[in-house]
Amino acid sequence: MSYLKQFRDPAAISALLAEIGKVNDPTREYSFMEVCGTHTMSIFRYGIRSVLPKNIRLLSGPGCPVCVTDIGYVDAAIDLAGREDVIITTFGDMLRVPGSGTSLYHMRAEGSDIRIVYSPADAVGIAKKETAKKVIFLAVGFETTTPTIAGSIKIAADGDVGNYFILPGNKTMPNAMSALAGSGELKLDGFICPPHVSAITGTKLYDFLAADYGKSCVVGGFEPTDILQTVLMLMKQVNEGRAEVENQYSRVVTREGNIKATELVDSIFEPADAVWRGLGVIPGSGLTSNAEYSRFDALKEFDITMDTGKDNPGCICGDVLTGRKTPKDCKLFGKACLPENPQGACMVSSEGTCAAYYKYNIE
Repeated sequence: MSYLKQFRDPAAISALLAEIGKVNDPTREYSFMEVCGTHTMSIFRYGIRSVLPKNIRLLSGPGCPVCVTDIGYVDAAIDLAGREDVIITTFGDMLRVPGSGTSLYHMRAEGSDIRIVYSPADAVGIAKKETAKKVIFLAVGFETTTPTIAGSIKIAADGDVGNYFILPGNKTMPNAMSALAGSGELKLDGFICPPHVSAITGTKLYDFLAADYGKSCVVGGFEPTDILQTVLMLMKQVNEGRAEVENQYSRVVTREGNIKATELVDSIFEPADAVWRGLGVIPGSGLTSNAEYSRFDALKEFDITMDTGKDNPGCICGDVLTGRKTPKDCKLFGKACLPENPQGACMVSSEGTCAAYYKYNIE
């Protein structure tokens, strides 16, 4: 705990805020976006926005994998859950995401076999025991969790587990961040880059954002001093007219990342187009199993497609995910849309912006 206290030390926080005040140019606005759900929760938890100068704008982007999962995927999962020979396995935060007509949570209450697992490997274990059933893991996540999903496919392949499948929903950050960087509407100066993703990919993932879009990038940690130092580093880049990739979180993240993990992913998956809630179809931003492992793809095994479903027309989750609006702009927020009765994915996930606004009563 003493190590953790160093990153929450009031004296260190005060010193960082004083330095931010010194480098702050009050005649301009600084606009930075975090694209990590854990960053979003940490920023709200520690009240970071409230202690920064008013001309520093922190936007919450599409950093929550559950939130950016489109409704067509949710409807496909619900379709599969309704089949008698299927067991759906998933991380818990997917249960309450609304589909076009219902949710996995309600499907389970009505008798569908839907099981929460802590790891894709647990889903393979269920498949080994439930040989009369087809076990499908809902593969939702970014680069952080993709290696574990690739590992589960490798385990199933090596163990000749023929009744294990994934419903592919994995997404990759670069092309989504490119879409955001190219948006003139947001007027971003830079990104607080996602550390969980970066631990796998390395900081080299963001080089193109600095080189091609002139956006400042800093990979930052989750503690108050981490976030404040990250903001300070970004401000200095902007003030000096620099656009570089810097690493504040060097105690965890390297430039090259986890090479073994990325090699495993590359051996199982290949890029595919993907639909992002709020951003639409982004070419090459998703993953699908390659030819060698395509037999584990539920879309190929079952007669099912991911059609465009119908979101709640009052929900503005897509606009929240892209920084165009905040939850306070939504007429449903805090009224019809509550954590116990979510109307959109951004209120469901513990990393969702709407959930953060509600939990910490952000004005």
